[in-house]
Amino acid sequence: MFSLLYDLAPSWTSAAILSTFFIYLAIAGSILPGKVVPGVILSDGTRLHYRCNGLLSLLLLVGLLGVGVWMNYLSPTAISERGLELLSATFIFSFLTGCKSRNQGSSLKPHFTGNFIYDWWFGIQLNPQFLGIDMKYFFVRAGMLGWLLINLSILAKSIQDANLSQSMILYQLFCVLYILDYFFYEEYMTSTWDIIAERLGFMLVFGDLVWIPFTFSIQGWWLLRNKEDLPTAAIIANCFVFLVGYLVFRGANKQKHVFKKNSKALIWGEPPKIVGGKLLASGYWGIARHCNYLGDLLLALSFSLACGIR
Repeated sequence: MFSLLYDLAPSWTSAAILSTFFIYLAIAGSILPGKVVPGVILSDGTRLHYRCNGLLSLLLLVGLLGVGVWMNYLSPTAISERGLELLSATFIFSFLTGCKSRNQGSSLKPHFTGNFIYDWWFGIQLNPQFLGIDMKYFFVRAGMLGWLLINLSILAKSIQDANLSQSMILYQLFCVLYILDYFFYEEYMTSTWDIIAERLGFMLVFGDLVWIPFTFSIQGWWLLRNKEDLPTAAIIANCFVFLVGYLVFRGANKQKHVFKKNSKALIWGEPPKIVGGKLLASGYWGIARHCNYLGDLLLALSFSLACGIR
């Protein structure tokens, strides 16, 4: 118990890693080229614009870290050796950001309820900005990139410990494809509920910075300590689960995004069916209301099946 509490205690090193990561993302997101995508029109008539350069930021970051490791300036296992303290440091940052977000600039009037806990949890600002950076867009990008960095450090630790397994390779491959897909289609994030309607409070910050990178990497942490070699049939079956999940997940989300941008765009070669003037009822969305969640669940299942079923 005391050992766990000791490992959870954030250090200056973990704070430095987290701060450097955020500073890099802020600079890269501001200066690297990328497609500028208009967001939805807000209630006051203004519209935010988002620079979709996440994929370039990812590739540059991985390249810089690779050079740092090659020149022995950085340890590839720095994150995997400080997993718990980075978790607690990120949680503390999320907690404080939930309190601080009420003071950040926004084009809209803050939504106060008078209940401090409620306002802290759900937030009061729809599109808070800091130094011209949209915080909601920034945090979800940080969460996805953080997940990748955790996984890469786990992979490096597995190789260092001579514990690399087929399951670890399979899990890492699935996650890399998922994360690269997210940044390739980063534009689609601008039409999601999180960006359009959710206010920035502790719930959203925690979800982006803690839940995504540290929960989605649980399988990697487990495989680091448990070597699991799957039979060929299980590997093929798991790849099939991943493929089906990806096709449903990406297909449904693409249809939703295209429909929001152009309600007359063809869905599976036919004019879309619309219910109530806004609700898409064609394609995947004519089969079920949230096929995208089904696809996401199948993808998550494939991550876990890589750990075996024993």
